Amino acid sequence: MTTPRMSVVMPVYNVEAYIEEAIQSVLDQSFEDFELIIVDDGGPDGSIELARQFRDPRIRIISQANRGLAGARNTGIAHARAPYIALLDSDDRWLRDKLLHHFVHLEANPQVGVSYSGSRMIDETGRPMAVAMRPKLTGVRARDVLCRNPVGNGSAPVLRRTALDRAAFRRTEEPDRTCWFDESFRQSEDIELWVRLSGLHDVRFEGIEGLLTEYRIIGGALSANVVKQYLTWSRMLDIARENSPELVARYGDLARAYQLRYLARRSVQLGNGELAEDLLGRAIGLAPRILWEEPVKSAVTWCAVKLARMAGPERFRRLMRPYLGAAA
Repeated sequence: MTTPRMSVVMPVYNVEAYIEEAIQSVLDQSFEDFELIIVDDGGPDGSIELARQFRDPRIRIISQANRGLAGARNTGIAHARAPYIALLDSDDRWLRDKLLHHFVHLEANPQVGVSYSGSRMIDETGRPMAVAMRPKLTGVRARDVLCRNPVGNGSAPVLRRTALDRAAFRRTEEPDRTCWFDESFRQSEDIELWVRLSGLHDVRFEGIEGLLTEYRIIGGALSANVVKQYLTWSRMLDIARENSPELVARYGDLARAYQLRYLARRSVQLGNGELAEDLLGRAIGLAPRILWEEPVKSAVTWCAVKLARMAGPERFRRLMRPYLGAAA
């Protein structure tokens, strides 16, 4: 069996409505030298039955008891054979040339460990929303990863295996299992790994032009749980403080302010103007510099919060949700 040049890792758990689109977006890639590792994370629905209907020989399905997203990704990475590993959540989609562009980028830039691109938002039905993630692409430092997470979402990155392996570790309770993502996280597992790679292991992050991932916004998803998300993000920062104390001492408050502003926008999406106003006030009080570092986004957030307070939750959510999206 020849070794593929790209391994795609796709965790699957209760995504019956979306998994066929996700798989098809991989099979439709113009870059064809890949394996698709689908990790069945023990979901009770019919997702894996749908996955098994695809007969492409590049697909491998691995089943396990439920471990969560981080654990499913770790299982997939452990089985990956290629020098490059692409991550795709099974409710998202890729554009046709995504793998090709990342392969060319990584082949031409051996110093880059994580390649990523922008993402456009789609709603639950797959329709484009009016917002997109357009991250910083070059000159990315550990401070940028900590404060603004340019990767953006878990379906955007393609990682060089040798760079990813710098962050590998074994859990004391399972000494035979290698982990890259921290399986104790059920949210913020992405940014925890990105900060560890950049701040502790000096892995270089660099983006490429284009909105090559379609990131689905699903009502009721984990990202909508604002309080829980903030708690897990704060735990990420505590771990980063242990690994990279100088980085967090210098930029921790700024990173927290940006996270609070992001959560204010999420609260607006949920129609909770009161919570949004509190979070935005905390963000500005903690690090006023976000007002002049990103004046447009801060001003838009401030206006949205005020409108949410005046209009009431249902009316405002109906009017503005397509425009706020999930952008931080």
